[in-house]
Amino acid sequence: MRSPRGSPARVVPTYRERLRVPVRWWIQWGLMVASFWLAMIAAIPGPLPWYITGGLLVVLIWLLRWYGSARIVVTDEWFQAGRARIERRYLGEVEVLEAARMRAVSGPEADARAFLALRPYVTAGVRITLDDPRDPTPRTGLVSSRRPRALAAALTAPVGPPTTEDAAIR
Repeated sequence: MRSPRGSPARVVPTYRERLRVPVRWWIQWGLMVASFWLAMIAAIPGPLPWYITGGLLVVLIWLLRWYGSARIVVTDEWFQAGRARIERRYLGEVEVLEAARMRAVSGPEADARAFLALRPYVTAGVRITLDDPRDPTPRTGLVSSRRPRALAAALTAPVGPPTTEDAAIR
């Protein structure tokens, strides 16, 4: 999409959320590394325990930042959850799921072929029906969200006017 002057148009998200890991994970895993350091410092003389623990700490920080980097973005034309991206025109019904219903839908009632963007530390979310006949998934998606009502509102908001590509396809 380009603006009238030829520069790329800026797409402004109508909804944005990042599913960062909770602070308690940082504390718990930090304490685990500290316990490991304490055991090593008592068992191994010299600077080796410091180097090993420093390496573990770097790996821990990288892993927690990577796992908590999942994003949910809704624009006028696109919906992105994690690495998956779909045009909003292919989205159907959106259902807000509170904690108990989310547990049931992601557990006993789950379909292994469905698209899932779940995080265990986020208890609520939305279930989205997909209306794309070419998509091999079983026509549902399940996405964790700390603000499921706001996400559902953004997904069900009217989509802007069709682009010139849409007009050419029809």
